[in-house]
Amino acid sequence: MSEFITIGEPLVVLASENQDISLEAAERFSKFLAGAELNVAIGMSRLGHKGIYISKVGDDSFGNFIIESVKKAEIETTYLTKDKNYSTGFYLKQKVSDGDPTVDYYRKNSAAANLSSSELETIDLSEIKIAHLSGIFPALSKTSLKTFQTFNQKLNEANILTIFDPNLRPVLWDNQEKMIRTINDLAKRSQIILPGINEGEILTGSSEPEKIADFYLKQSPLTKTVVVKLGAEGAFAKLKSGESFTLSGFKVTKVIDTVGAGDGFAVGLESALLEGKTLKEAVKRACAVGALAVQSSGDSEGYPTKEELEAFYKEK
Repeated sequence: MSEFITIGEPLVVLASENQDISLEAAERFSKFLAGAELNVAIGMSRLGHKGIYISKVGDDSFGNFIIESVKKAEIETTYLTKDKNYSTGFYLKQKVSDGDPTVDYYRKNSAAANLSSSELETIDLSEIKIAHLSGIFPALSKTSLKTFQTFNQKLNEANILTIFDPNLRPVLWDNQEKMIRTINDLAKRSQIILPGINEGEILTGSSEPEKIADFYLKQSPLTKTVVVKLGAEGAFAKLKSGESFTLSGFKVTKVIDTVGAGDGFAVGLESALLEGKTLKEAVKRACAVGALAVQSSGDSEGYPTKEELEAFYKEK
């Protein structure tokens, strides 16, 4: 039975094979599966945790590719449906030797953006232990925001551990003020919050990890833990009790692609918590999976199996 669940927009990424060339000039592309929440579901599956992925795709070649890929990843697709009235989102991604790549999204009014609350009525949450939520899906449309809120409420009513990653995508919002207000309001409904240090500064006005953590711990009685992602520096965690700690990141010889690293962090944390690990052990694994993620092209290609994770630990 599935013990993990998430909701989001699956995407196809056409990644340039021409290094350090603009997307306009690039001529060769490779096709990969993408979408932040789906990345997490794939990573969880690789570490042996069965999960449910909720979304909708178009009745098109990209949609068919996504459904088949999700099945191959051994993720439950019962609630991954097709809709002939809308298309599947995709994006183009630059290949770079250093720094973050340029991306061009083609996702407006996608099938996932039109996933309605009524389509969640039959979902069985009886075996679910952890839910991964992201700030991307509710940013897609008014419909997806309402669907997200309905789903979050169902999770809370079922006493399921909810983990929220702000995953800011300013391009999806009308303006920054609305993005900040909505994301922080959504964060109130989860027990664990996973802001990146740069996201935290935008959302709380502070670049200090502890102040970012305090903001979320104080704004909601439901929030018990905040883990601030510090990139290559590791992570800072603070609990409602006041206990806090910082863990250093793992050294990486060469960064190939930073996209998907934050999702990999969530994979490490959530898989460890499902296995009964302590928060410190979970944050350590989160940093490890994030480090592995940046050493591969593609959004989720670098996520490890259990054996690969153990081998990585031994190397370090």
